[in-house]
Order: sequence, then C-alpha cells, then structure tokens
Amino acid sequence: MPDSAAQIDQSKPSIARVYDYLLGGKDNYAVDRQVGDFFIKDLPGSVGIAYANRQALIRAVGNIARAGVRQFLDIGSGLPTADNVHQVAQRNSPDARVVYVDNDPIVLAHGHALLATDDRTTVIHADLRQPQEIYDHPDVQRLIDFGEPVAVVFSAILHHLNDDEDPAGLVRWWADRVPSGSYFYISHFRTGHNEETAAAEEKLQASFGRGRWRSDAELAALFGDLELLEPGLVPCSRWRPEPSPEGIDKIGPAEREMTVWEHLIYCAVAKKP
Repeated sequence: MPDSAAQIDQSKPSIARVYDYLLGGKDNYAVDRQVGDFFIKDLPGSVGIAYANRQALIRAVGNIARAGVRQFLDIGSGLPTADNVHQVAQRNSPDARVVYVDNDPIVLAHGHALLATDDRTTVIHADLRQPQEIYDHPDVQRLIDFGEPVAVVFSAILHHLNDDEDPAGLVRWWADRVPSGSYFYISHFRTGHNEETAAAEEKLQASFGRGRWRSDAELAALFGDLELLEPGLVPCSRWRPEPSPEGIDKIGPAEREMTVWEHLIYCAVAKKP
C-alpha cells in the first residue's frame, strides 16, 4: 500500500470508512465500525440510506454517460466499492475519463492500487472546500478538459459541510468553471422532521463534529441556476428506478412504498444551460 496509508489516524472515525462499512466493505477500523453499528443496531433500516444513495449514483452516472459526457469529477468520492463511477461511465462510454477526489489518505492508497492499470482514471488527495486546489491539480488538468462538458459529482458529501462552509457556493464555483452542457449530480440527507432524522443527525454531529440534514428548499438552492432534469429533486429510490427483474419482485421500485429512511436521502441531476 502507498505511503499515504501511514497517515491514517485510526483513533478517529472517517466518513469514507464508515460508508465503506455500511456498504459491506472491509477497509475500515474499529472506530468506524462503532459509528456504523449505531446505525445498524440502534436505527434499524437506516443502512438503506447508503444503499439507496449508491444505486441512484450508479443510475445517474450511466444516464449522464449515455447523454454523451466523457469526463467525470467525483468530489468526496469515498472508498472504492462495487460499480465505481469510472466502471459505470466506461461501461457506457469506453473512453470516459474520471478523477476521484477525497481528503482521506486511505482513499488515496486504495484508489491508487485499484487504478494502477487505468490511465484514464485517477484519484487525488484534496479537500472539497478548496476547489481551486482541485481545479489546478496536475492530474485534474491532465484528464479533464474544462473546455468540454464535465459531470461534477457530489454524492452524499455536501451534508457533511456546515452552513458557514457554503455548500451552495461550492456548487456555484464549479458551475462557473464548466461549459454549457455540463452535468451535476447531488445527493444529500433530507430532514424528515422526525425522530429518525434527529437521531441520525445527532450521531453525525457527535462522530464528525460537522454536517447537517437540510430542508427541501435548502436542497433545491444547492443547484442554483442549473436546470434540474426529470424527475427533479426526489428520493434517491425514485430517481429513474429500473424495473425489477421479472419473477424477482412483482412490485417495481417505483410502485412500492418507501421506508422512512429512503425519504431521508434525496438526489437530482442538473444541467448547465
């Protein structure tokens, strides 16, 4: 594993590693599993948030790639898992290029190992709150042509920013630097004004000292002047769901009743006019 792994602080939970644990991954430590176990054991069913978010991301990337976009910038990407952005994008467009961005050293270490033989995909260590540093990074400049449409991905990351860190301003910063025809994917925790939301938000704050759920109006404001595509800002489980395989589930994902947890993770795809 690269030297960056030596920088990993195993005494504090990591957002990327907690997500990895909730999705069944192995790249996590006891401190991460302690946070994850709270959601698994104390808030039964809440892991559905992570799965609904991941499946929506896969569908969104596939849709964007099929629309003709060949460049993806995944900001706050987390640890590699099944059907990563580059795998989905390249399955639909073999020449697609992808840059993953995360501030967790373990993401850099595992990303380099995973992508060692892929010259169209890379991972960089950077903080999403420093967009200029990301933009200027040599690997970003090498793989991303900002004169052509880019897909900017903020999957389940902006809710880890406090209001004074201006998540909407970050989206606007990137929107100002990509050309017309570029796409944005954002998924975000949505407040349900219920006990489940309150408990999950309290754990988020206690574990990481930051982040919060946001209202429908606040989520819509993240997209600014970007053009929301159908079906708009909806629960991740309702973003262009695919039909259930015949014989597996007679009730398709668009028809079945969602769990309370699925109502707490929303997403949308928007396009720069």
